[in-house]
Amino acid sequence: PITPQNDIPEYLSGVMPKIGGEFLQAESEIAAINMVLGATASGKRAMTSSSGPGISLKQEGISYLSGSELPAVVVNISRSGPGLGGISPSQGDYFQATRGGGHGDYRTIVFGPASCQEAYELTYQAFELAETYRMPVLILGDSVIGQMKEPVDFHLPEIDPAKLPVPSWAVTGNKGRPQNVIKSLYLGPGELTRQIEKLMAKYRVIEKKELRYETKEIEDAELIVVAYGSASRISKTAVEMARSKGIKVGLIRPITLWPFPFDLIEKAAEKTKTFLTVELNVGQMVEDVDRAVHGKARVLLYACPPGANALPTPEDILGRIEKALKEKSHG
Repeated sequence: PITPQNDIPEYLSGVMPKIGGEFLQAESEIAAINMVLGATASGKRAMTSSSGPGISLKQEGISYLSGSELPAVVVNISRSGPGLGGISPSQGDYFQATRGGGHGDYRTIVFGPASCQEAYELTYQAFELAETYRMPVLILGDSVIGQMKEPVDFHLPEIDPAKLPVPSWAVTGNKGRPQNVIKSLYLGPGELTRQIEKLMAKYRVIEKKELRYETKEIEDAELIVVAYGSASRISKTAVEMARSKGIKVGLIRPITLWPFPFDLIEKAAEKTKTFLTVELNVGQMVEDVDRAVHGKARVLLYACPPGANALPTPEDILGRIEKALKEKSHG
């Protein structure tokens, strides 16, 4: 029941029994993620949600899910940290989400929704991709996305849990078929190497097929703002304000934080020589942007760490844009 993701279990506890699903209040985050592992191993669609410290406690289970090639959806409506931190909007969990977070060589698909509409649509996609690739999918939001209210078009087809097919790999008892084995322990000679190579090959496919992003007026931009989630909403307004003043500014918004749009940013850096990364932290995604440009452009950071005045205004970001371009012209 950690804040600010409380709305999710509060809602699902009432809805799931009505649609033929199950809602379980676990005694701890560690118990919750391992219940997800057991449920999904039996072929059921399963998810869990938490914030900050709760997600940290789930990381071992997420690693086990990845090593066992089990689909699951994990939602992190992140809070500020480290430690207990606070409940203010924060994007300080970017490293944790995009680098796997737990032990071992693995990845998780990570979505960074920027609206209630997108949170709805990406959750739907998360379950589909989790089953397609047999891996956990993370949805990374914050208290802005998690608690705002805005219109949503519920256009996707409803799913009846009772009519979902049981995957052929699920552990459901032999029932006259060969035994299914789900595990993440590989001790035979070369066995773990082969398993990791299998995972890496799957991740390379995902990097090519499942990349998602939004761009806005980057073709002639002298400066490109890179932001995701709630920070991107504010940044988009700042870009529109800059354009209204005749300043050529664009926006790149990663929707998948992994896979990350490295190639898109590298290509944009051939023409645009200044990038401004806007983040609600002290600077995490900026490292991926810097890696993507390969030294072809300068990468600046507008860091907004959590606290009483964590959220920048469009005017704040516009001021940083104008300052960056002024410094460039004087340079």
